[in-house]
Amino acid sequence: MSTATLTSKGQITIPVEVRNDLKVDVGDRVEFVQIAPGRYEFVAATNEVTVLKGMFGPAKKTVSIESMNAAIALRGAAAR
Repeated sequence: MSTATLTSKGQITIPVEVRNDLKVDVGDRVEFVQIAPGRYEFVAATNEVTVLKGMFGPAKKTVSIESMNAAIALRGAAAR
């Protein structure tokens, strides 16, 4: 397991093995995604969005495009 220490400025140095595994380099962006209260996942923002597929498990409910459009239209009409 890799570890890092938080500085007084709120900064950390990402261990080299983690940087290599995530393929991040100087100037690359990273994101902290909350996966549960008090738990975050560190994600390289340089990856394609498709690598996030399945990150939260299978969908609990399938929704059609028509249902989504109807919900958007309903909320949009209510906001006016």
